[in-house]
Amino acid sequence: MFTGCGTAMVTPFRPDFSLDEEALRRLVQRQAAAGINFVVPVGTTGESPTLSAAEQRRVVEIAVEEARKTKTPVLAGAGGNNTAHVIEMARAFQELGADGILSVAPYYNKPTQEGLYQHYKALAAAVSLPIILYNIPGRTGVNIETPTVARLAEIDNIVGVKEASGNISQMAAVLAAVPPRFLVLSGDDAITIALMALGGKGVISVVANEIPAEMTRLTQFCLDGDFTAAREIHDKYFGLIEANFVETNPGPAKAAMALMGLLEPVFRLPMVAPKPENLAKIRAALEAVGLIQKVYAAR
Repeated sequence: MFTGCGTAMVTPFRPDFSLDEEALRRLVQRQAAAGINFVVPVGTTGESPTLSAAEQRRVVEIAVEEARKTKTPVLAGAGGNNTAHVIEMARAFQELGADGILSVAPYYNKPTQEGLYQHYKALAAAVSLPIILYNIPGRTGVNIETPTVARLAEIDNIVGVKEASGNISQMAAVLAAVPPRFLVLSGDDAITIALMALGGKGVISVVANEIPAEMTRLTQFCLDGDFTAAREIHDKYFGLIEANFVETNPGPAKAAMALMGLLEPVFRLPMVAPKPENLAKIRAALEAVGLIQKVYAAR
């Protein structure tokens, strides 16, 4: 269900900072029409730390409503550093009809490896949905180490890991340590092909907010073993992939989508719009691949 490309969806807001439900529906519809393999609402790309619990439930509810029309799976983000609260969110998303849970490692309080294991074990016991771990030590301050991932892979409904450590050696070690059924997904667009060449099964993508069809094709080529075709897509869009990370995610992605006319360029603090010089880079990357028309200054 969660192989190929899943989109780590942004959350659109209105100018008054309220949830833009109409834009959210359009975004899910756009993803489904592009053939995306699954969507991931209320992850950290969706600015989940600044969404209330009610807003998170509403985003998932809308995503499920729209995705059901095309039978697109919904992997809802339920993570945090309070295990009881994470369980409460995951149960709510299960009731709303989500197909799975993506759960980022507890941040700031830096649990031990045993603490991480017990956290995820408790979550897995509380819901029947498949769970994908999310390892991004650069933002959480803690690394889910390979032996811990291997232990967690023994739990039936822990089915995979989104690996965003940036450490290819660690990813290779994880792939060697887990059973074949366990999904290892890239958390970084730029190294999707590298991870899939090692045996990874896809990506949870930021740039797919802008190019869902292209990233879906890239991952399918990898799954089919056609890495030459996958590299052609990667090379064409690599500049855009880099532009999505000129500042902290999801600032550049939302800015790009605003330039494409997909949403309003509204962020909730502490997230802010990209600096003008970085916005120019984002615009140039979009222009280079024809996603927006180039604007020529009047002479």
